[in-house]
Amino acid sequence: MSFSRSNKLLAKFYAWKNKHLQVQHYKLLLAIFVGMLSGLVAVTLKNTVHLLQEFLTYGFAVEMHSIFYFIYPFVGLALSYVFLKFILKKPISKGIPSVLWAIKKKKGLIQVYNGFGTFVLSVLTIGFGGSSGLEGPIVSTSSTIGSFISRKLNLDHKTVLLMIGCAASGGMAGIFNAPLAALVFVLEVFMFDLTITSMIPLLAAAVAGALTSQFMLGDNILFNVELTENFDIHQFPYFIILGVLTGLVSVFFNRFYEYSEKIFDKLKTDFSKLIVGGLSLGVLIFLIPPIYGEGFITINNLLLNNSEAIVSNSFFYDYKENELIILGALAALIIFKAIATALTVRAGGMGIFAPSLMIGATTGFVFASTFDYFNWADLSIKNFTLVGMAGLIAGMVHAPLTSLFLIAEITKGYELMTPLIIVAAISYLTSKYFAKHSIYNMQLAKKGEILTHHKDKTVLTMLNLEDEIERDCIPVIYGSSLRDLVKIVEKSHRNIFPVIDEEGMFKGIITLDDIRDIMFKSEYYDIAQVNNLMFKPLATVTPNENLESVMDKFTKTGYWNLPIVENGKYIGFISKSKLFNAYRKMLVYFSEE
Repeated sequence: MSFSRSNKLLAKFYAWKNKHLQVQHYKLLLAIFVGMLSGLVAVTLKNTVHLLQEFLTYGFAVEMHSIFYFIYPFVGLALSYVFLKFILKKPISKGIPSVLWAIKKKKGLIQVYNGFGTFVLSVLTIGFGGSSGLEGPIVSTSSTIGSFISRKLNLDHKTVLLMIGCAASGGMAGIFNAPLAALVFVLEVFMFDLTITSMIPLLAAAVAGALTSQFMLGDNILFNVELTENFDIHQFPYFIILGVLTGLVSVFFNRFYEYSEKIFDKLKTDFSKLIVGGLSLGVLIFLIPPIYGEGFITINNLLLNNSEAIVSNSFFYDYKENELIILGALAALIIFKAIATALTVRAGGMGIFAPSLMIGATTGFVFASTFDYFNWADLSIKNFTLVGMAGLIAGMVHAPLTSLFLIAEITKGYELMTPLIIVAAISYLTSKYFAKHSIYNMQLAKKGEILTHHKDKTVLTMLNLEDEIERDCIPVIYGSSLRDLVKIVEKSHRNIFPVIDEEGMFKGIITLDDIRDIMFKSEYYDIAQVNNLMFKPLATVTPNENLESVMDKFTKTGYWNLPIVENGKYIGFISKSKLFNAYRKMLVYFSEE
């Protein structure tokens, strides 16, 4: 189709849309369309990865340890490295943090190659057994589609962000067939305000994604769970303990994930990261095969209390009848799955949501089985396994509502809602006490650019300092005389003047108030020097500084203007009045229904 013909079709569509559709109806239809595409992405990526895993592991004997568990993950990461370096030839931002970054810094702009690259990388890394999940890649790829459609249709900024949220909602619903949990996930993680304007399109997209997935996959669901035991009030104290335990495990996961970044930052090249991470991951998976892949097979075996299947292809297979050894191996699995996930991500992979579910399920299983084994209490292994999954998601992602609605929808009922609320809330509070930010927000938090439900902070986060820089203040050369300064004052419409040297290095500031008493006294013109009239400000700002920090400097100094300096060189000024005006416009814009 030619470019001109495409434009004509768009023009006809706009004419029809303006005549027949109200704005909210238009957004709703777009949300459904984006949700369907996101559900299609979820199905395609999930099936591609699972078919590749089945092909690679076909014929593995359960009682034998396979060397391919060592080889496959490294091969997958190596192929990812080759794809990025020699085929795509562009760096990509990975997973859900990349979407949050696009919302904050790029006004919702996500490049198409980023979504395509994410899709291919997740097939290669997870398909070959890398210890990560598909949820992040699916949300990232779906969000790329939402961003692309928004740009093609020339949607406004607020609607672009809504479509990205709809894409994420549709993608998550397509994975788990849980539209309500997908809606809550977007509200909690993407920090959308809970308004009718945003909630209805997000929910419509989630339902569209879930229906698309269900239509294509039928009964091929992730978890085959049938609750056989209801919540027993006498188990209330044990769920409290499980909440604390899953919170602490979440903290360990978060801390090690952050620590692994510092270790891999010392490796200067992507190739060295591949070698170190890929080989280390291969060794771990060879020793502990349940770490292989996302971990959903292990979760299903835990729910069925099938310990023999859990230790298939591992060194522990000969001890499958020894319950205590199996419990010890599963306890170790909790730690090593977290380590393997961090290694996968640092070596080139992505995705932590599914590993979190597996670690949570294992934690709940080990907790209940330990009490049962030593006859300390008679606990429901299935229920504690399910609730443990919710605990890890609440602690890792800081999304307690997502965790409880996800498990409730997976089990097709709300019989476990009380223990889910208990464990999710306690795990979240425990994790929050030790780790202020979720694993998704770590990088943004380091830069002070985290999205929150605190509207003031979020509006400041959405503003871009670069857009607010004032560059119309005429500089004065350090060492100039008052005569030279007066000539500049005559040409300027500002009352503030930066002082710089011949190389543009920032030296200080002069204001009209500083020279008002002498600027009309000609006898001082050749005597008074700029370097004696200027003052050095108490604070300066860098061009990439977050605006919350800038506002803090305004408050502490009492200044109305702050100089922006990069590597010692003067860039411009940031004005409190201009910043407040931009803040007010942004607040009104995002508060409108």
